[in-house]
Amino acid sequence: MAAVHDLATYRETAGANAGPMRVAIIGAGVAGICQAIKLQEAGIEFTIYEKASDIGGTWRDNTYPGCSCDVPLHLYQYSFEMSPEWRNKFADHAQIKAYLDRVVEKYGLRPFIKLNCAVDSAVFDEATGTWRLTTEHGEQVDANVLVAGTGQLNRPQLPNIPGTEDFKGDAWHSARWNHDVDLSGKRIAVIGNGASAIQFVPEIAKEAGNVTIFQRSASWVLPRPERVFKEWEKNLYRRFPWLMWIQRTRMWLNGEQLLLSFRHLGWALKKGHVKESEEYVPDPEKRAKLLPDYDPGCKRVLFSNDWWPAMGRSNVEIETTGIERITETGIRTTDGTNHAFDVIVYGTGFDTNHFLGPVDVKGLGGRDLREEWKDGADAHLGIGVSGYPNFYLLYGPNTNLGHNSIIYMIECQAAYVTQIARKLRDDNLAYADVRATAQAEWDRGVQADNAKSVFASGCTSWYKTADGRITNNWPNSTLTYKRMTKRVNWDDYAVVARGAGHAQAAAE
Repeated sequence: MAAVHDLATYRETAGANAGPMRVAIIGAGVAGICQAIKLQEAGIEFTIYEKASDIGGTWRDNTYPGCSCDVPLHLYQYSFEMSPEWRNKFADHAQIKAYLDRVVEKYGLRPFIKLNCAVDSAVFDEATGTWRLTTEHGEQVDANVLVAGTGQLNRPQLPNIPGTEDFKGDAWHSARWNHDVDLSGKRIAVIGNGASAIQFVPEIAKEAGNVTIFQRSASWVLPRPERVFKEWEKNLYRRFPWLMWIQRTRMWLNGEQLLLSFRHLGWALKKGHVKESEEYVPDPEKRAKLLPDYDPGCKRVLFSNDWWPAMGRSNVEIETTGIERITETGIRTTDGTNHAFDVIVYGTGFDTNHFLGPVDVKGLGGRDLREEWKDGADAHLGIGVSGYPNFYLLYGPNTNLGHNSIIYMIECQAAYVTQIARKLRDDNLAYADVRATAQAEWDRGVQADNAKSVFASGCTSWYKTADGRITNNWPNSTLTYKRMTKRVNWDDYAVVARGAGHAQAAAE
């Protein structure tokens, strides 16, 4: 069906089918918005609960200098809402946030989004087959289906370094950038050199007096094939939208090939990194510090055209000695040296292994999801968890990518969840619970494939828990994932009929 923009019409459509159906979505980022649109198309009622004062997720929160997407925009947008209006191939955060705003307006989602409304807990009631949500304001609401679109990269992680409260200068995490501080001529310490630092360091180095990067391990950095779109190209896309699909398909195939490159062409990726470093960084000692000691792809491979020129600047230094503590005036390293700074920027990434963050989720018999996931999260298809009926994750465990667009994965997941919600509604079912055997079989397969992947080749990364279990990444092609999620295999679920206290399983 076409997008429904009128609230009354939408509710009439949603209520015209057999059985009540209300879906609660946590998070109004890329995933939550996508899920809402898929439910809207199916005529299913939903509400999005967003903890912040605006939509956009990571593209709302991250506004640091140089913040942009490292996935080509033809892939980093919804396949059902392709836009010809992008400025350049790798869009910055402002363009992506504006795109999400336009999508929300076009599909009339605003009335169904509750801003400044974090969900503190969700408890499943087996007797009614519903989830009871409690918000930060103490409000309690019921939903037949609960969908978590909280993502993996939204909770800034600060390092556990003694003395962080002692520093008298300005300090912040890159995802909470303080734009009020003038960095001109300042002595700036950057702790961490991951995907965010790769983007903001070249920008702040242009105005800072000195930038010192405290690095635990180097990153593989390759050129980014950036370009600005000409107006005639945009006009072509406007007139012939199918041309955007050709570009999207080409970019998707390039991404799939990148996965093969990790497996078989690591030497070529290394060669590209070394070539760039030799071209821009004349100091051999600095170049040596910037050469990773692990295979490309074990950690996220980064793409930038600004990083290597920045590394060649005389006001940018690389410090590989460990940090002992933060002091009032700067940083003391383990060799006893005191480094004075005016500003400390933490480019230390996010809490990625504790899915759902602070939301307390309890399933059948009071099962506690946080407790069950204490040694590492897992979910069937990265979507459903046994013992937690009608609860589904978008961008859940083992669905992150190192080679392609997460929006592709999210669309697969949102369509899958919508299939389940539609069946629950149309067949008047109480709930569907993933069978433990199906989840265990899925997890064994994913972990076996991950064990053979480059992600397990020896480095420490945010893809893993402290004991080395890979909880974040999908080790295979996105096409494989799409095929697996295209249709719900109902043999993987215990489906319980509504009525009689829901004691009768409809499909055992």
